[in-house]
Amino acid sequence: MNSHILLIDCEDHEGLIHKITGVLYRNNLNIISNGEFVEKETSHFFMRTEYSGESDEKAIENELRALLPQGARIKLNKKEKKNIVILATREHHCLGDLLLRHYSGELNANILAVISNHEVLRELTENFKIPYHYIPHKNISRQDHELEVTNTIHQYKPEFIILAKYMRILSTEFVEKYKNMTVNIHHSFLPAFIGANPYLQAFNRGVKIIGATGHFVTGDLDEGPIIAQSIATVDHTQGVEGMVQAGRDVEKIVLAKSLKLVFEERVFVSNNKTIIFD
Repeated sequence: MNSHILLIDCEDHEGLIHKITGVLYRNNLNIISNGEFVEKETSHFFMRTEYSGESDEKAIENELRALLPQGARIKLNKKEKKNIVILATREHHCLGDLLLRHYSGELNANILAVISNHEVLRELTENFKIPYHYIPHKNISRQDHELEVTNTIHQYKPEFIILAKYMRILSTEFVEKYKNMTVNIHHSFLPAFIGANPYLQAFNRGVKIIGATGHFVTGDLDEGPIIAQSIATVDHTQGVEGMVQAGRDVEKIVLAKSLKLVFEERVFVSNNKTIIFD
């Protein structure tokens, strides 16, 4: 039996759950799991439903739209792996972890290609039989570099773009083109220590915990909607390099967790934060 995921967010009204599940029942569909949430401050309703059975997706959507408040956002997809392209620079730990998860079938995604502004990660990537595109950034404008990156991404038509330690600041035009499609891992427990050298910032501040944050990319540097976060404890005996190594371990875990939530369609973006059905 085919499995589907139904995502709905709209203005809250009485009886929404009854109306939505009633549509599925009348179409002989079986609900496997269901989660709902009302954001009280905005009176906004969110619902994620996984169901099985043969269905006409367009007919289901039309029936739902006739019953739901005007402006309701409805997303209905088959439950299947997402197609992704990864952008990376020099650091191997996050990319390597994703390649291993992809190889073992744990990633719930198809890695179509890796794009980098350095050659360093080519051998690692090609060992997993994944296409590698080297697009150097030196001696050309950011606009021209991004255009070449965009043209390469367009060849693959991915559903998501993953920044696995891609150390380039993206333009507003690039971000808007892939809005809510680009996921980044930041080596800090945002909103602390944004920008460059966060571990040096953390070391100089004498922090006792360091962390990592998975988030959607927006035009505001490192301020997009947060998907997942985690921390590791540190103390005065660890220098910057010790913090960096501990941080890399956290980054891998947080990025994998963020992508699991996104690829399983458990994340709603609501303004600059997320509603997550985990």
